[in-house]
Amino acid sequence: MTADDSFGRLDDDDYPAYTMGRAADMLGTTQGFLRALGEARLITPRRSEGGHRRYSRYQLRIAARARELVDQGTPIEAACRIIILEDQLEEAQRSNAEHRRAAEPANPTAAA
Repeated sequence: MTADDSFGRLDDDDYPAYTMGRAADMLGTTQGFLRALGEARLITPRRSEGGHRRYSRYQLRIAARARELVDQGTPIEAACRIIILEDQLEEAQRSNAEHRRAAEPANPTAAA
């Protein structure tokens, strides 16, 4: 991969561009908090060739949501479960909407 290829991937929400230290700084939290999210399997950072954790923007958004819940007094395990359930609900709603669209008649005026 060339340097140009790497820069192009920075717009990719799933590209693991952030080190643990940078991610913690951006979120205003500790590296231990990020490790705890990994242990709870809420996020699974990728590893660099040297074994260092790397986080994507998508993972940082999830971690920010977890931090928001923890800051409100929710235990970290419960915060992780809430986020997982929120994600499952969003996916189910998206799937239901797709099924409803697929079930609609091709020409709604012909059905009337």
